[in-house]
Amino acid sequence: MRHSISAAALLCLLLGTDVRAEQYQIVTEEWAPYNYQENNRLTGMTTEIVRAIMALTGDDFEVLLQPSMRATQILKHRPKTIMYSLFRTPERESLFKWVGPIVEESIHPYQLAKAPPVNSLEQLLHAPQITTRHAGLVPTMLLSLGFNNLDKSATESKQLYRMLLAGRTDIIVGDTDAGVAYYSRQLNIAPGTLRKIPIELYRSSLYIAFSLDSEDEVVAAWTKALEQLRRSGELERIRRRYEEQVEP
Repeated sequence: MRHSISAAALLCLLLGTDVRAEQYQIVTEEWAPYNYQENNRLTGMTTEIVRAIMALTGDDFEVLLQPSMRATQILKHRPKTIMYSLFRTPERESLFKWVGPIVEESIHPYQLAKAPPVNSLEQLLHAPQITTRHAGLVPTMLLSLGFNNLDKSATESKQLYRMLLAGRTDIIVGDTDAGVAYYSRQLNIAPGTLRKIPIELYRSSLYIAFSLDSEDEVVAAWTKALEQLRRSGELERIRRRYEEQVEP
């Protein structure tokens, strides 16, 4: 009888919340300065925020760095999956459960400062070539705006800047202003080399997305923890630290 009681107790433990929590998996992509790998360690503004949330909720979910499209597919198809950082768009609204916002960001095109300045949407639409990444939200957004002059050959952000500096393209679109500042620092691009074209192509807030099967109490706990970080000022401290790091 004692053996049966012990087995039953063990079964209850195995089915408890700790094991249930272990079933969750977090995925993210290489997208500096929000989530990226440096010195073989996953870091970034949102990575730190997610870790701070889990410190408050008591979660210890595995975080996997994946290519952008693969991470999104995992979020859509794997049960109990969390992904950061994600723009919350109307098309995505009903696909996931959301925690945030974390930060509001915008995307502008960039060109070399020495090039003839582009200042209007009409000029952009008729530019010989605009280079962006091969897949994801940005090229989809540009196509929806009527851009038929896209070169989608870049597989990562650094390629955009290298192509621009090498004269292989005139205009790039791919990162938020904070991202442009980060890559300028990484690639030793001197201040004043790049010019932000004053056309805001996209503005939205970054969120943490949960697959639809995620338990509401888990999503609510993360929402509460994020608000606690916001009220305490820790969220702003994390943001400011990364904003200072990415200044060109």
